[in-house]
Amino acid sequence: MTHFLVKSCGPSTSLQDHGRFGWQQYGLGPAGAMDRLAQAEANALVGNGAGAAVIELAIAGLRFVVEAGSARIALAGAEQPLSVDGTLVARAAAVTVAAGQTVEIGGVRNGRFGYLAVAGGFDVAPQLGAVAFHSRALIGGLGGRVLQAGDRLALCLAAAPAGPDLAAASGFVPRHIGPIRVVAGPQDDYFSAAGWQTFLGAAYAITANADRMGLRLTGPPIAHNAKGYNIVSDGIATGSIQVPGSGEPLILLADRQTTGGYPKIATVISADLPRLAQSGPGESLRFARVSRDEAVAALRAQASALEAFRAGLKAPGDLSLNSGQLLAVRLIDGFISATDWE
Repeated sequence: MTHFLVKSCGPSTSLQDHGRFGWQQYGLGPAGAMDRLAQAEANALVGNGAGAAVIELAIAGLRFVVEAGSARIALAGAEQPLSVDGTLVARAAAVTVAAGQTVEIGGVRNGRFGYLAVAGGFDVAPQLGAVAFHSRALIGGLGGRVLQAGDRLALCLAAAPAGPDLAAASGFVPRHIGPIRVVAGPQDDYFSAAGWQTFLGAAYAITANADRMGLRLTGPPIAHNAKGYNIVSDGIATGSIQVPGSGEPLILLADRQTTGGYPKIATVISADLPRLAQSGPGESLRFARVSRDEAVAALRAQASALEAFRAGLKAPGDLSLNSGQLLAVRLIDGFISATDWE
């Protein structure tokens, strides 16, 4: 069996897939990749379905050796140099690594999370229906923990699949530029008109209290109205923006709690969650309110762009893959609809 033998990695390097759903009634959030778009891009480059498990690299890099067989890998997300036995690999490209070769991924240069996919996926038993590691619940990953030096991570395939390594000629799917888009609510009626004006007009900085659970922001306080800043605890979604009594917002992300007692002024739209996940301490955020229909349209547009990315993959220098090669690299498998991303 082919393994990755981990030589070194950062303290928050974990296995993440599409996430764990159906358990929130028991207090367990979904976890899963922070940047699901980058996860899908890395998986597309190696022929996997969009939600297949990947190694999520948080800020730091990773070094490993392929033991036996061979493996086809690809890296997406934050900018990080990837090399095989010291030879750099282009971004937005897959590469086949032979037994005994060393893969080294450097620390991030732009962004927060990188995603390493391997053709066929990792041979790791799911817990409660998913491989995703949850940093608070200590479930998933490798027996409820992150990766560490000395781990042998088994692969599902003994060798890289037949066919060429693929690359994206035009790079990765473009991210939306501009304010983070939100839909109002569910407790938007707990905020005054002045509070809404502040929320949509001011810039907020991400503090050092930023992790997989969420982002704490600092900036002008958002004023509540006479209803106050406490509610009967209710459900939280990924992207919920809570505003406690201090008036400074909190954005809940993949490892969030499942309920909360602060009113939620708005929710980040699904299409902007990947970009938000790649934002780190010190960065400034602004918000723009959009309708539900606009949020759905943005998500559909992103899904279409991802499908175009998958369909446009080709061997470097080869513009004419035949139909047999297209089937071999599964360019059509793993289409993501808007509902898959909600």
